[in-house]
Amino acid sequence: MFIDTHTHLYSDSFQEDRIEMIQRAIDAGVEKMFLPNIDENSIEGMYALERQFPDNCFAMMGLHPTSVTENWEAQLEVIEQQLNKRKFIAIGEIGIDLYWEKSTLGIQRAAFIRQIDWAKKWNLPIVIHARDSFQEIFEVLDQLNDENLRGVFHCFTGTIDDLEKIRSYGGFKIGIGGVVTFKKSGLDAVLTHAKLDEIILETDSPYLAPTPFRGKRNESAYIPIIAEKLSEIFNLSVSEIALKTSQNAMDLFQISFNQTHLEN
Repeated sequence: MFIDTHTHLYSDSFQEDRIEMIQRAIDAGVEKMFLPNIDENSIEGMYALERQFPDNCFAMMGLHPTSVTENWEAQLEVIEQQLNKRKFIAIGEIGIDLYWEKSTLGIQRAAFIRQIDWAKKWNLPIVIHARDSFQEIFEVLDQLNDENLRGVFHCFTGTIDDLEKIRSYGGFKIGIGGVVTFKKSGLDAVLTHAKLDEIILETDSPYLAPTPFRGKRNESAYIPIIAEKLSEIFNLSVSEIALKTSQNAMDLFQISFNQTHLEN
């Protein structure tokens, strides 16, 4: 069994073939798919997928850093209302993104901190979006990390030093996706310094499709391609990669193999 720990299945990119796309993933052995929230506009799409695929789709709740704009506090009120209504597997996707917009760093940081506080309150892992922002995120975690905080650096593309820093926090894993299959990414070399128990698999679909689909729409069915690359890096079978990364994901997100979102 594989787990795609980060996939935007509700995206408009899947409007024409969403059900078929999810079935392809299940047929490929990707039996659980974790859905990060973006903002108030993505909530209902996530819930609809959970209702349709209760054994496979699991929602997170959070405000994406690129959605942190002038009305960010009102957006966070919506997020908090949802957290008060039901259970989720994580607070996410949250963090800091300085690739698209540097001028909002102050409010991105404030939104990140508030959502970390919620993660501690509800005993949930955080799913961190870090784009051109490792140092800014580390500054926040240096202040707020404790034994009650855990999570994942989604779409990890950092350096060996970044990996060591993440490891120092104690409760974090790294999400590895299609970038590891890119010839010039250098991520494969960084991962030779990682431990398999630190890694969970993800696609970030519809973005960042692995080779040989690079540049095309990504989908959760491509998780085995990422696992194949990891099998080369760690000199293990694909089935061993699947078993270990799935167990890592279940441990981090505190779900069981047979769990449905309705039990969550």
